[in-house]
Amino acid sequence: MNAYIFPGQGSQYKGMGKDLYERSDLAKDYFSKANEILSFDISAIMFEGTDEDLKQTKVTQPAVFIHSVISALLIDGFKPDMVAGHSLGEFSALVANKTMTFEEALRLVSIRALAMQKACEAIPSTMAAVLKYESEEQVETICKSITDEIVVPANYNCPGQLVISGSVKGIDTAIERLTAAGIRRVLKLQVGGAFHSPLMEPAREELAAGIDKAHFSAPICPIYQNYTAKASTDPAEIKANLIAQLTAPVLWTQSVRNMIADGATAFYEVVPGNVLQGLVIKIDGSVSAAKA
Repeated sequence: MNAYIFPGQGSQYKGMGKDLYERSDLAKDYFSKANEILSFDISAIMFEGTDEDLKQTKVTQPAVFIHSVISALLIDGFKPDMVAGHSLGEFSALVANKTMTFEEALRLVSIRALAMQKACEAIPSTMAAVLKYESEEQVETICKSITDEIVVPANYNCPGQLVISGSVKGIDTAIERLTAAGIRRVLKLQVGGAFHSPLMEPAREELAAGIDKAHFSAPICPIYQNYTAKASTDPAEIKANLIAQLTAPVLWTQSVRNMIADGATAFYEVVPGNVLQGLVIKIDGSVSAAKA
């Protein structure tokens, strides 16, 4: 069975999507729709903007989403048996399995991006990657031991790679305790805030209001969602999980394992980027993973 997976924020790059635009009238139509929906020329920023331009939250998340969706539309014989997306990538996956239209999903992605930016600016917060630990439980226990600040697991990316999220002071304390516990690699990430933590609650509320008004259809195949790591085809359940995702950890390792248990043998990452392919192989080397 073929599983298509969609990347999240961080996979953007200068010139992204220009090749799609130049070779496809369909792509031109979708870029034009995106510019109209967002009320600014995102295609120009994607094609000609600098790295700094692309790092603007209002640009980054829609840009990755637009690139992924158009790329999927241009795949010959695109017919996924199951889909999943990492964080933001879940919106691309929901267009790919026809739960949402491109237009509806892009509006929600824009709401999500702007709401997350506001939440990041409200409280100084950050994230850190924890590598080469003894067990996930070890990291989880240390996070729980910090009771005067918010520190939580945010991304279960693959065995040996867990990202934590929280207040700046909380993350600094966590780094000290993780290092003292013998974990040799803990890297603070250059991000604007504590994604997938309780500090995103104001953004979750804004996104929930948008999702509640949006139309979700019955999908053509299951999506394995970040919040539960389980297959879902029920529109109401998909909505609830998508809202919960903002303040809960991304269960990527668990999602991939469940997809494999349910029959996935080949994973295809819908560009931009190739990070998810590497994570899949680290999770289970018995399957194949490639660019779509």
